[in-house]
Amino acid sequence: MAALSVLMSLYIKEKPEYARECFESLLRQTVRADEWVIVEDGPLSDEMYQLLDEYQSRYPGLIKRLQFENNQGLGLALQAGIPECRNELIARMDTDDIAREDRFEMQLSEFEKNPDLDICGSHIDEFEDTPNVLVARRTVPIKHEDIVKYQKKRDAFNHMTVMYKKTAVLDAGNYQMCPLMEDTYLWARMIMNGVQCANVDEALVYARIGSGMFERRGGWSYFKNYKAGQKMVHDIGYTSYAIYFYTVSIQFVVALMPRRIRGFVFKKILHK
Repeated sequence: MAALSVLMSLYIKEKPEYARECFESLLRQTVRADEWVIVEDGPLSDEMYQLLDEYQSRYPGLIKRLQFENNQGLGLALQAGIPECRNELIARMDTDDIAREDRFEMQLSEFEKNPDLDICGSHIDEFEDTPNVLVARRTVPIKHEDIVKYQKKRDAFNHMTVMYKKTAVLDAGNYQMCPLMEDTYLWARMIMNGVQCANVDEALVYARIGSGMFERRGGWSYFKNYKAGQKMVHDIGYTSYAIYFYTVSIQFVVALMPRRIRGFVFKKILHK
């Protein structure tokens, strides 16, 4: 199996107990990564610093920490993290999610089977309190052609599941500032740059959701950022004006509906 880096970003609002669960899931992998690159996006809590120090002490040489003096936002944090990864293959992970034990093994196998593959994700199983009680599953298309088509209207990758080649990300311009849609903007530019895509037809990550997620995905401010992000995707020529208008219109309705109804829509309609 090829060498592998894991790229994660932390900021002050994240919970140390969730990060611990995430880290332990990475250590339980049937094929472990040999490097974790953790971007500290601004000052963190004392508890989070203690957690990072603990894991650095327990696993010398595993963790590389990149520290920002001030919070820069996810796009710039990941942009800085990509060049710091020493391996060609990089796995993204959110520090409040949990990786299935065979996640890396299955994705690395896809890269071995297809040397031209540039990015590979999977479905996700979503949970609120414990991964033993699942709320929903977000499925994504599996084949390259379907991914390219699907990405025009909705994200064809669950961002916390992707494994990609470092050179493919850098050749597409790396992560860039695009509030709420850093990943969407990157996927579009990578596809336009000719990358080969795939998703594993299984849920390889347990993704933590909750009422906070539905609150963050609502309101006028969220809608304005979403619209601005979709405009950036449209402006590079990835989507037509008709598709841009369609996606923005749908999001307008979802963002401004009551939180309880929005939660139902995400769980029962958008994430089945």
